[in-house]
Amino acid sequence: MTDVMLPALPEDWDRAMAVAAHPDDIEYGTASAVARWTTQGKTVTYLLATRGEAGIDSMSPEVAAPLREQEERAGAAEVGVKVVEFLDHRDGVVEYGNALRRDITRAIRRHKPEVILTGAFTVRMVGGMTNQADHRAVGLAALDAARDAGNRWIFPELADEGLEPWNGVRFVCVAGADGPTHGVDVTGEPLQRGIASLAAHAEYTKGLGVTGPDPAAMLTWAAGMAGPALGVQHAVLFDVHALRFEGPPPWAQGTQPPVVTDI
Repeated sequence: MTDVMLPALPEDWDRAMAVAAHPDDIEYGTASAVARWTTQGKTVTYLLATRGEAGIDSMSPEVAAPLREQEERAGAAEVGVKVVEFLDHRDGVVEYGNALRRDITRAIRRHKPEVILTGAFTVRMVGGMTNQADHRAVGLAALDAARDAGNRWIFPELADEGLEPWNGVRFVCVAGADGPTHGVDVTGEPLQRGIASLAAHAEYTKGLGVTGPDPAAMLTWAAGMAGPALGVQHAVLFDVHALRFEGPPPWAQGTQPPVVTDI
């Protein structure tokens, strides 16, 4: 996936929130990292923009929504996640905008995560795959909401709900990005628990027919492809957006800027 040796994602934090468009999005890799972190005693919450009601062609949205919600909660439990929330945006036509940003900001202020986990918001993802519309909208909104949460003058109505600004998000980790910057070692038990998490979406996967992946084969292959970038057997990679400096800013470190000379 990358020929560059990447640094490990810092783990000196206690709370994270995974923000995704649909049930099962988090399970395609990120859940293995979540399994590692919950074993360390960290708290991870899940926030889903939709209930995935448009995801099974043979099943009406009214039937699919509660089924997929149940599968998401079961998958979350496999990796130690106890809190799973749904925003009830309409599956398939999620719109990037203030309403979505406000909903995610509200959740960030309530749960006060230090780390946000989300999906790629580019048109193309890792491996050149074309991204889905809801993924793009939710990933970008999650990145923006991480900053919105700390600004009392953006969505000031949230203060009327008793939600004061939270400026504690240190970084936003984007899974599935074509240019990862950090990795997480998921070798062994974390990967196996991540596989169990995706396997909990059995009815959804069955509804995909022949295109439905085998969780063990697919996740083991993907984590194996990512592993060398971190120097381990199996890894999950993220493009990390740091929202604040870790330590002194560059201009306070005594580093001299490069000298520019005329040619």
